[in-house]
Order: sequence, then C-alpha cells, then structure tokens
Amino acid sequence: MARILIVEDSPDNMKLFRTILGLKGHEVFGLTGGDGLLEAIEQGGPELVLMDIQLPGKDGFTLLQEIRNSPRPKVRVVALTAHAMSGDRERALDAGFNGYITKPIDIRAFPEQIQRALDGEHPVDPIRGE
Repeated sequence: MARILIVEDSPDNMKLFRTILGLKGHEVFGLTGGDGLLEAIEQGGPELVLMDIQLPGKDGFTLLQEIRNSPRPKVRVVALTAHAMSGDRERALDAGFNGYITKPIDIRAFPEQIQRALDGEHPVDPIRGE
C-alpha cells in the first residue's frame, strides 16, 4: 500500500481521511498546515500528498509551487477543496495539481479516487463525473 501525506487544517477532516485511508491499508501521516511540508516530503517519501487549498498562512497553490521547485518535484499532489465552482478544478490542474477532490468527500468514492491518483490518473468526482 501507499504512504500518503495529508495537509489539512480541519481536525475532523484529518481524522476522517486518516481513518478511511488507514482502513485501506495505506500508511497515512499528516500536517495541519504548510510548516514542515517540504521536510516531511523529503524525510517521509510519500507517494501522494493530499492538500487542502485553503490553509492558514500559505495557501495550497503557493505550497504546490514550493513542492514543484524542491528537489522532489515529482511527488503526486491532489487538491482537497470545498471550491467546487465552475473553473476551480481547471485552475487547480493548470497550476500543477495532479488531481482535484471536492469536500465534503463522498466516503464511498474516496478510496477509488485515491487509488486513481496513485495510479497516475485524475480522481473522478462521483457526482460531476470529471
């Protein structure tokens, strides 16, 4: 199974994501913001980073650019966001995110979305089909 880093400032969301992914056998660790993100990627070697776009301090777009400019720019990074307006998904993908998952998540579809991201595919929104 995969090693997954979650960057999420909501303790409830963090607990939910860790529980779902842990039950699927993934090794999950988390950060509540961007502090220490690059170090965690370098030291922890995650295969996937799930990152909230709206974080205290630096937002997900800024943190993504820091990751892409780091020595380990190839790590897959999927946006987790409540932004579900027209164009938000495209903006995230154009910025370099490898996928886009809206919150609140569909807990039935979430494991499949994560597997698609790990397989190098874009996660598919179960409602919008994109």
